[in-house]
This record gives sequence, C-alpha cells and structure tokens, in this order.
Amino acid sequence: MSEQARRADQQQSTDLRTALATGATRLAEAGVPSAWADAQALAAHALGVTRAELARLIVLGGPVPDGLPDLIARRAAREPLQHITGRAAFRGLDLQVGPGVFIPRPETEVVAGLAIEAARASANPLVVDLCTGSGAIALAVADEVPTARVVAVEVDPAAHAWAARNVAATGNRVDLRLGDVADRRLTRDLDGAVDVVAANPPYIPPDGTPVEVEVSLHDPPLALYGGGDDGLSVPREVIAAARRLLRPGGLLVMEHAETQAEAARSLVAGPGWADVHTVLDLAGRPRALVARHAGPAARG
Repeated sequence: MSEQARRADQQQSTDLRTALATGATRLAEAGVPSAWADAQALAAHALGVTRAELARLIVLGGPVPDGLPDLIARRAAREPLQHITGRAAFRGLDLQVGPGVFIPRPETEVVAGLAIEAARASANPLVVDLCTGSGAIALAVADEVPTARVVAVEVDPAAHAWAARNVAATGNRVDLRLGDVADRRLTRDLDGAVDVVAANPPYIPPDGTPVEVEVSLHDPPLALYGGGDDGLSVPREVIAAARRLLRPGGLLVMEHAETQAEAARSLVAGPGWADVHTVLDLAGRPRALVARHAGPAARG
C-alpha cells in the first residue's frame, strides 16, 4: 500500500471514530444514558452492518454514514433507539418495533425466563402470554421451548399488528388473538388446561410518571397505565384470567412496578393460590409476581 493510500485510510478511520465520538458527546449532553453504545448502534444501522463489523471498520477504515448526524439528532431528541432502527433485542430474538407498541425491556426478560423455566417442566406445555404487546414473551417461549403450544393475547390493534409481524418474521408457532384479557370468550377453549400464564400488563398508576423520557413520550399509554387508583386494574384482570386458565399446579408470572410487590402479592392471597413470592430483576428490584394455582379452575 502506498503512503498516500495509507494516509487516506487513516484519515477515513479517524473520521469515523471522530463522528462517533462527536455523536456520543451530543447524546450525552441530551441526557441519553447509553450515549456511546447508541452512537455505535446508529452508525451500524446507517451503514447496514453489524456492531462487530462496525468495530472492524473503525480500526481498518470505513465510510462515515451520510445520515448519521440526522440519526444522532433524532436520538438526542429522545426518540427511542428502537424506533429509529426499527428493531429491539429480546433474549435471543430480534423483534420489529415502532410507534404504537411498547418496546420490550431487559426487566421483562426475567419474566420470560421464569415462564420458559416453568414451561420446560412439562412435556408439551401450553403457555399463554396476556398483554403480549410486540409478542416478546410469547415468541421467546416458542423459541426456547420448541415443544410448547403458545397463545398470545393483545387488546390494542396497533400492538397486535406489530406482534403479527414478529410472529411472521420469526416463523415461531404462536396463536395470536386480538381482544381483552377480561373477555372469557377469547380464551374459553383453554380453560383449566394452561401450564403457564405470563404477562407484562400495564401497571403504572394514574398519577405516576415514567422515569425514562423515551417511555413517557413514545410508548403507548394503553401499554403503560394499568387503571384504577393503584394502577392494578388490568393486573387484577390478568390474575382473574389466569385463575380460570391455569390447570391446578399451573404457574402465573406477572411483571409489576418495583413499588407494587406487596400489593401484587395481596391480589393472590386467597385460598386459590400457593407458593406466592416476588422475583427480583437483574438490578435487584422487585419485578415479578409468581404464584401457583392451588385448586380447581374457575369456569363460567
């Protein structure tokens, strides 16, 4: 390689690295907590390469994406990274997301993991994901427990459409149903036969404000606010549906806010439930209610 070519390559690499550093600085000034990682993700998206390939381009020299400043500006305005790229990672899945659907987050991976672990304890498990949103929990179960029959329910047509895209894109076997978890007609065929009910329902109380700007500005309110004075109206409906759907010994796993652990446990304090406990998320915060069905399913 000539000296001129070597200098050109070095300049190109420096430019890409500088563009990333400049972008990360702007994101940090805008309050984005993962500024450097987001700048890299946006550059990789703009170039159409993986993060590993981006790292190689930084070292060896590569083009600075023409659209990177615009992408950085959108992220600095606190548009979710997942909306800009159109993708969200969830366990081993790459899900399609965008306006109109709740972006799955790492906390919910704990809920999915609990559902997967419980499903693996049965030979041919039947798993129901209530308030499925993008389909994240349902698709994770279908992906990691190949013997499972998975049914997913979502009330919001916009979110249901995103879930349908993900079911089609992943090729996973998920029976996706549009409707309210409180509508018994929607899942009556499953009464008393389900091994695991998993849910990440809306649970923020009416006076609550999401901590993340991206959540408050971009996630659909229907996926955030649980109704009632305590935000637990929808979770109560989830528990009622689980009581009907689960076979004796079947497991309920339901996400809740870190401040709702005691209140969530009180919702399953009756004689129909056993082994009630709270599971912490990866940050050590109370995150999921777990309870086992202790008696005959309620029908009607």
